[in-house]
Amino acid sequence: MKKTLSLVAVALLLTASSALAQLGTSSVTNSLNLTVGAEAALTIGGSATVLSTSGGNFADYTGTTPFTYFVRTTKVGGTGSIKLKVTTDFTDGSSNQPSVASPPTPSDTLSYTCTVSSPGTACSGSVNASTTAQTSVATFGADAHSVKAGNSASVAWTLSNDPLYPTGDYNSAVVTFYIAVP
Repeated sequence: MKKTLSLVAVALLLTASSALAQLGTSSVTNSLNLTVGAEAALTIGGSATVLSTSGGNFADYTGTTPFTYFVRTTKVGGTGSIKLKVTTDFTDGSSNQPSVASPPTPSDTLSYTCTVSSPGTACSGSVNASTTAQTSVATFGADAHSVKAGNSASVAWTLSNDPLYPTGDYNSAVVTFYIAVP
């Protein structure tokens, strides 16, 4: 009897395993759904931009900040922009210092021009930097696409060199760059 029960148990196990194997199929399909949205990012490499002067007496201070941007705007109505704002002004604690917000004279400005590779469109002409508002660097139209490795751009700075400025080192002015696509 024990031998018969063992044989019956083995037969049931073999039948059950082949029944399970017959339930599946050798191939199945599945759908992958995808939504590609607008995206934007930028990177600024290296260390701080150094403003320096060369040439004649009181020649303006200049320097360039290179960066890479990544963008994909929507096909219909999609736009985007890169802007910047001076979020911390120059300071050494004295008066008559270089300043974006409160320069010693109205002509003492921190301004910039933009270079932006396609598909971006660079800002127009010279732009005065601001501590109160974001100012334009680049714009993007509908269906704009950077390359996967990013596209190059730069901001070329000019700071007036006023003889009123006291000598010395000034704390860094901090510039924050913003990129956005709706």
